[in-house]
Amino acid sequence: MNEATLRAEIVACARELDASGLNRGSSGNISARCGNALLITPSAIPASQLEPDMLERMPLDGTGSWDGPLKPSSEWRLHIDLLRARGDFNAIVHTHSPFATILSIARKPIPAIHYMMAAFGGPEIRCSDYACYGTPALSDAVLHALGDMAGCLMGNHGMIVGGPNLIRAAWLAHELEALAHQYFHVLQIGGGHVLGAEDLAETARGFASYGEQDRRD
Repeated sequence: MNEATLRAEIVACARELDASGLNRGSSGNISARCGNALLITPSAIPASQLEPDMLERMPLDGTGSWDGPLKPSSEWRLHIDLLRARGDFNAIVHTHSPFATILSIARKPIPAIHYMMAAFGGPEIRCSDYACYGTPALSDAVLHALGDMAGCLMGNHGMIVGGPNLIRAAWLAHELEALAHQYFHVLQIGGGHVLGAEDLAETARGFASYGEQDRRD
């Protein structure tokens, strides 16, 4: 995918997340790998006002330099650290979606209460410790909670997911919020049945490309 197309896709994704309620105003952020750099949404710009030329291009060397008209998201360090650590990630979506954020405040990891957990690559979506936004400590906490999973809750903050492309990452963000919504309500009625490893392994075989039309960027 060329850079112009990728920029347009990031803007479309940001607007869709806002319209669907996973983010509000200028909350959350999105990035995508672009060669040896990343494109990331700017700081404090609502999705409704975002345009492709407002995205910042940042080298993956972690120096914090950027090319663009605005300041990059305050979470740029987290995005760079995840893309550097996870070769399977080419896109990162971070949201403050309601139910994922509620569970992150309660520090409640999400167990395998639904087979869609298989899309994340493990039996539980873990919750990281809290660390201030934009700090190396936050990157460390999130990487620890992620392990080799595709997403996690961020303590007292929200959620973050990564995928091989933006379509997959955005799909996972919606699925994580759906799992959080389901688990929140299951807790209200005293809990539910958790699927076992064999159940998830059977389902996981069908999730290698589900939701992305087997697309690779």
